[in-house]
Amino acid sequence: MLLLPLRVLRRRFQHVSCRVPCLQASQGAKANRAGWEEKSRSRVKWRQLEHKGPYFTPAYEPLPDGVRFFYDDGRREKIGNFKMEPPGLFCGRGDHPKMGKLKRRVMPEGVVINCSRDSKIPEPPAGHQWKEVRSDNTVTWLAAWTENVQNSFKYIILNPSSKLKGEMDWQKYEVARRLKGVVDKIRAQYQADWKSPERKKRQLAVALYFIDKLALRTGNEKEEGEAANTVGCCSLRVEHVRLHEKADGQEHVVELDFLGKDSIRYINRVSVEKLVFQNLQHFMEDKDPKDDLFDALTTASLNKHLQDLMEGLTAKVFRTYNASTTLQEQLRVLTRAEDSVTSKVLAYKRANRAVAVLCNHQRAIPKTFEKSMRTLQQKIETKKAQVAEAQVELEKVKADLRIRGESKSKSLLQKQRRLLRLEEQLVRLHTQATDKEENKQVALGTSKLNYLDPRISIAWCKRSGVPIEKIYSKTQRERFAWAFNQAGEDFEF
Repeated sequence: MLLLPLRVLRRRFQHVSCRVPCLQASQGAKANRAGWEEKSRSRVKWRQLEHKGPYFTPAYEPLPDGVRFFYDDGRREKIGNFKMEPPGLFCGRGDHPKMGKLKRRVMPEGVVINCSRDSKIPEPPAGHQWKEVRSDNTVTWLAAWTENVQNSFKYIILNPSSKLKGEMDWQKYEVARRLKGVVDKIRAQYQADWKSPERKKRQLAVALYFIDKLALRTGNEKEEGEAANTVGCCSLRVEHVRLHEKADGQEHVVELDFLGKDSIRYINRVSVEKLVFQNLQHFMEDKDPKDDLFDALTTASLNKHLQDLMEGLTAKVFRTYNASTTLQEQLRVLTRAEDSVTSKVLAYKRANRAVAVLCNHQRAIPKTFEKSMRTLQQKIETKKAQVAEAQVELEKVKADLRIRGESKSKSLLQKQRRLLRLEEQLVRLHTQATDKEENKQVALGTSKLNYLDPRISIAWCKRSGVPIEKIYSKTQRERFAWAFNQAGEDFEF
């Protein structure tokens, strides 16, 4: 028979009555302790035990056939750009040839609505009707129309913090992580194809090398005069490329100069493999400046080749892979455990800038840059003066204490704290000025939000003791909510 302590029995069962030996009340505390110890060593724990047994849950009773469960599997999501753009002048980015053209007002008759068949269709403004109402669950946009300047599609989409957008982000970075397992094989293959007797295969291999090494886009095919004269890897022309046997102390230097996406000028000089250099020489032979560099290659054929190498592989996957890998390596090199949080944040921005340079994410120098730098420099000079003054005051207090034969005082502690606080503020101002100068022509946001796996940044913050608020704003943290539970300190892209 199992014997349990009385207090356990009372908790476990409904009603318990029990008779146990008791000690005489006249015994003293020492006798009580001795008696308790003596009885606790006895094998007999009680003389009578009565209870009603454990309580069992009722047997399962199935619900009547007429009862049904109804589940609600929907969720409310924020919408991103829910306001239609007003008419105005087209600005574009970079040196866009259509800058200044009139953007006409978008009317409901030009808008396509996308919603489920069983939902309530949005009402168009009074006196108008939609161009079309469709139910396409293979896309995520809510409304679409064609803008008149570039004749391109515009969409109303879900907010980046929505669950659906988060799942798409996660899938994008997981595809890029899968590339890590086959990238060495792909590189070995295109390097071998540089020697191929087939001109098309050699062009394909050199173009893939540019996409991998320089993070170039493939370049979408478009009709003549349809949009800005922008190009990508497949649409490079002879006029965009210059070859230098030696330049900047390096051999086999390729100079690229062309208008990339959003009419942002891409200028780069890079030393390439000898076989790449020689192939480019052959591709440019007997051609006019306006002729295609890769005349045997199209965007469609390159994309098909990428799909054959790995399911889901695109030029953007290469950009995402190389961008995230670069960030991870740069953070490993630039981060020092003994640095302050301010210095670590600067190291992160420098790592981010290396990615932005790789992806050619440039921006024009802000018009207010010089003025803001002068203001910042004035703050630095003022803070330097405050630090110098605090140092003088501290030395004066120390001298007074030495005269009085004392080593410590409340006044000394206050002066030391003030000096330390001012020195920290001066360091932050210097860091701010350095960061501002280094990033004046680089756009860090595009790569951070679209090409860098957020789990790398979150894991780095955890390892380095940097508050995540220093890296991501509240809106960005909401966008990457999916990544926080997946990124431990040891996460590797």
